[in-house]
This record gives sequence, C-alpha cells and structure tokens, in this order.
Amino acid sequence: MSKFVKENGWGILVCMIIAIPSWFLGKQFPIIGGAVIAILAGMMVTLFLKDKSNMEKGIKFVSKKILQWAVILLGFGMNLSVVIETGAQSLPIIVCTIATALLISYVLSKVMHIPSKISTLVGVGSSICGGSAIAATAPVIDADDEEVAQAISVIFFFNVLAALIFPYFGQLIGMDTTSGVAFGIFAGTAVNDTSSVTAAASTWDAMWGLGSATLDKAVTVKLTRTLAIIPITLVLAFIRTKKESGEGTRVSMKQIFPFFILYFIGASVITTVAISLGAPASVFKPMKELSKFMIVLAMAAIGLNTDIVKLVKTGGKPIIMGGCCWVGITAVSLVLQHFLGLW
Repeated sequence: MSKFVKENGWGILVCMIIAIPSWFLGKQFPIIGGAVIAILAGMMVTLFLKDKSNMEKGIKFVSKKILQWAVILLGFGMNLSVVIETGAQSLPIIVCTIATALLISYVLSKVMHIPSKISTLVGVGSSICGGSAIAATAPVIDADDEEVAQAISVIFFFNVLAALIFPYFGQLIGMDTTSGVAFGIFAGTAVNDTSSVTAAASTWDAMWGLGSATLDKAVTVKLTRTLAIIPITLVLAFIRTKKESGEGTRVSMKQIFPFFILYFIGASVITTVAISLGAPASVFKPMKELSKFMIVLAMAAIGLNTDIVKLVKTGGKPIIMGGCCWVGITAVSLVLQHFLGLW
C-alpha cells in the first residue's frame, strides 16, 4: 500500500484537486457538466506544470483504472426490468440512430482521413451515451488521453447545442405538447449525454407544464441506449484482435476483452434483482453518484495529459464529423417517430 501511495499519490492528489471543484461546478451548470469542466481545467493546469514526472503514474492510474471502475458503477443505475418494459417502444429508433452515427463516422473517417480511433470514439459517443460510451470504448481500442479529450470536446459542443435548441425546435415542428412521449423519445435518442438529455427534457416539461413526464420518458430511453455499450465494446474488442493479429502482432482476445463490461452487467443484474425483491431504488443512488464523480476524476487526469494547443489545431475534422453524426441522428429519430406513429 505504501509503495502504491508513493508511486501514485501525487498524481491522484492533483487529479482530486481539479475534480472536486469541477464536480460542484458541474452541479451548478448541468448543461456543461463536471466532466467537461474537469478536462478543460486539467488542460489549463498542465500548461503550467513543466515537470510531471512524479505524477505520471498516478495520472495514468486515474485515467485508465478509475475510468473503468466508473463504467462498472454505472451499472448500479440500470434497472433492466424498467428499461426492457418501457424502452422497447423506442428500441427501433435507438438501433437505427446508433447504426446511422457509426456509419457516418466510418464513412467520414475514410473520406476525410480522420484517425480511426478518433472516429470510433466520436461515433460511439454520438450514438450511445456521450462521455460514458467514450469512457467504456477508449480502453478497448487503446485510445490515448488526447484522443479521448478530443472526442469528449466534440460531443460536449453538440450536447450544449441540443440542450439549448431542441425544446424550441420541437415546438417549431409541431410536436405534441399534451404529453411528454414524443419529445422524451426524441431527446433520449438524439441527445448524447445524460446531463443534456435531462436539461432538454426538463425544459420541455417546464414549457408545457408536464411535471416530469418528458424527463421520465427521456431518461428511460437514454438508459436503454446505454445498454448498447455492451455489444459495441465486445465487437470492437473482436475487431482489434483480428486487426492486430493480421498485422503480425501476437495478441489474444483475452488480452483485449473488456472484462469491466462483465462487471457492468453484473452491477445491472444486482440492481434489477434487488429492486424486484423490494429494495428501494434510492439504495443505489450513492453508487450512481460515485460513478459520476469518478468519471469527472478520470477526465481531470485526461485533461492533464492533453496538449490544448494540439487539440485546437487538430479539432476541425472531428467537429465536422460530430456535426454530421448529430444531424444524421436527429433526422433519423424524427423520421422514424413519424413512421411509427409516435409523433
């Protein structure tokens, strides 16, 4: 234990110093969120840290291990029975929007010559659940911290736009204002990050006096999307294994397999069984909050390992890709809702 503290203590401490105020600021400004604030703060701090040699191991530990533990704890926010019961209505839309974003990111990565890891992170972040999906995918494809920071930045930009624009856009195109079903499904499928989904849905509820009807629907749809982390990470692990083996690198599926995803599933099952046996959902709230804080902590570490100047210089193409994914997902969500008679 003393050896671990000696090797990692300073790096973990610096990450904590950045993460704690970022966490509280994220609570005050939910549209931005603590994760984005932590990344930006980390990037600013690292401009003034000329020598990080005694912090490197701790920062790496936080950006890799803590990030995986955060994904595992996300499972305690998943009541699978509720997701299956109320998320089935939106499942065709979720599947199609995910496929759309992944297809767009793949095509644009070839056309615009965007590095495959960046395009993968932007694709899964746009299509599944923003920062959480990026957090789960990054270790599977061996993305570095700068690639993660770039993807998070792209997703954040369109999250904020969606949270601000979508409620008024929904009104403009004539969405039903007597219930929160149509806009809830729209927000849950077309907005990336949970905080922005919450912000957009809550605004719609406030605009039309719907209590929390839209928010409840949107969050359930968002949870259903989150489950897509499981097949996506497994498929990416398989693809990476095949690719590296084909390039002559001796690597097995066991080395790459995202075992933390199994723990994520286990946490979801524990939550589902416990609630079905009568345990209140509030029992799991501390673990959900801890998961969110650990993501903020990991983002602080990622920010500390990111060159902000390089990020700005190379950010143009990923932003275009993120914009195309965002527009594609929005269009598919609306068209399918109309086709299925939900709007």
